[in-house]
Amino acid sequence: MHPYFHLMRLHQPTGIWLLLWPCWWALALASHGLPPLNLLVLFGVGAVVMRGAGCIINDIIDRDVDKYIERTRLRPLASGELSVMQACLLLFVLLCIALVIVLQLNSTVFFLAAGSLVLVVAYPFMKRITWWPQAFLGLTFNWGALLGWAAVRGEVDAPAIALYVGGIFWTLGYDTIYAHQDKDDDIKIGVKSTALRLGEKSKSWIAGFYTIALVAWMAAGYLNHNTATFFISCIAVAIHFAWQIVSVRFDDSANCMKIFRSNTILGWILFLAVLADSAV
Repeated sequence: MHPYFHLMRLHQPTGIWLLLWPCWWALALASHGLPPLNLLVLFGVGAVVMRGAGCIINDIIDRDVDKYIERTRLRPLASGELSVMQACLLLFVLLCIALVIVLQLNSTVFFLAAGSLVLVVAYPFMKRITWWPQAFLGLTFNWGALLGWAAVRGEVDAPAIALYVGGIFWTLGYDTIYAHQDKDDDIKIGVKSTALRLGEKSKSWIAGFYTIALVAWMAAGYLNHNTATFFISCIAVAIHFAWQIVSVRFDDSANCMKIFRSNTILGWILFLAVLADSAV
């Protein structure tokens, strides 16, 4: 089973958390800090399944490119450890599980989830046609903010949209950091990224992305009528963002990976900020 787990990136759980956090943030906001346990579990399983499905789609499309990149050359499809047919069979199983999960929820979530598949399939092509594939990843990875809100409220309201916008800029920041690991290989094979587009100005741009993300998340709290506790707690989010910007070294791949992974902690900080708001 190891190659299949590897194909789903189960050995790299950071991506699961980054997909899950917008869902859990939305569940917490929409329920005023008291998210239903059953929804937390359903979205948790859904994040594992859909992150795995997205990785499979990405690897099928990129299998001839991944073999030339040091970080990705040992992926099961790039190395030939698994065939495309085997990958497609696993993808089918994962999508069936996702369908079962979505059918437990309301019709708004169902249609939103169906729409997200377009983003999931389109994302791997973005690095071939635009310098901003990280923006498209933001659209895809933060779709859960809309799903989570709709799961509680049955519709998409202004706070959910603000949360979604904040998530997009958050992803623009952390995935630009992530992309700096591959910039030399990307130049060789001719694919694009914000790391290459922004170059030495990346740190300033990331600071701007993170600032917009924080403002959008606070706007979500304002529109949701959260108390001062939430906004005070957001200071911890700002401190973590500042630490990332000061600490990141784009010429050090290990450092970029460390800063990228720290966004799991940021997710906890914002989630706890929403939960703390319900305690007052």
